[in-house]
Amino acid sequence: MTTTQPELTDRPQPRVNGSRLGSIWRHMKRDRQLLILFIPCIVFYVLFRYGPIYGLIIAFKDYSVYQGILGSEWVGLEHFRKFFDSPDFWLLFKNTFLLGLFTLLWTFPFPILFAVLLNEVRGVKFKKAVQTFSYLPTFLSVVIVSSMIIDFLSPTHGLVNQLLKAIGLEPIYFLAAPEWFRTVYIGSDIWQHMGFEAIIYLAAIASIDPTLYEAARVDGANRFHMMRYITIPSIMPTIVIMFIIKSGSMFRIGYEKVLLLYNPMTYEVADVFSTYVYRKGLLETNYSYAAAVGLFESLIALVMLLLSNLISKKAGGKGLW
Repeated sequence: MTTTQPELTDRPQPRVNGSRLGSIWRHMKRDRQLLILFIPCIVFYVLFRYGPIYGLIIAFKDYSVYQGILGSEWVGLEHFRKFFDSPDFWLLFKNTFLLGLFTLLWTFPFPILFAVLLNEVRGVKFKKAVQTFSYLPTFLSVVIVSSMIIDFLSPTHGLVNQLLKAIGLEPIYFLAAPEWFRTVYIGSDIWQHMGFEAIIYLAAIASIDPTLYEAARVDGANRFHMMRYITIPSIMPTIVIMFIIKSGSMFRIGYEKVLLLYNPMTYEVADVFSTYVYRKGLLETNYSYAAAVGLFESLIALVMLLLSNLISKKAGGKGLW
């Protein structure tokens, strides 16, 4: 029996660039309303995220306001060497690393636990009320949160110290004690962001197939078993992605809350890269040196992001890319 070969014209032809561009254009035309809504986001990132990258040149120059960025003298890595030789380097590195590490270890599990437990609540009204109250602190600015912390922990009229006095204990000046600074910082961070981050995990839980729970219930599994063997494994990809993102920002500690809460008595544990950049750049007008420190901090954050993504892929096969 002889078989006939298909004609050359019957074989699938490779797509040319014209058809590919046409397909992209059709998709853009179809989703034009969504793309229009996305324009402000693009403009924001171009102006405030990618545009300022040009200014990093001053980290390698002896920047002068009068000479401008391009006119200033090129000094290469002089500011980096000066920072690495400074006695402040290791203190800043230790404080930033420990504060970022402890913040990651404590703030990351709480939203997951909160979302899993909230998902088990059967009272709809109570569940919505708890979720709403936990989400409200997200809308508070860092200044308001810091002011609340200062008032609550005041050694004279603060609520916490009033409770300590009521049970016969001596009041504690929390914000002046170095051993309490990280606890206060991390505790306030959990309170402010736990409700918002829990929404992400609740959305992931809502996408789990309900038949999995029904099958487990038929097999005799209780609610704890269903949480352990269905809920948590099902949202593990979301947990991994969130962990990678938070690991990448471990060294990117915002200066606002630290600046509002620390004082000379807590510098030894509270002074981090971002507050150091603020003092050197804005207060002492040493712009080139501050830019070099900020660039070093960004590179460390990039390394942490790449490393956490690599470890995640090696351990579980999942990552950001």
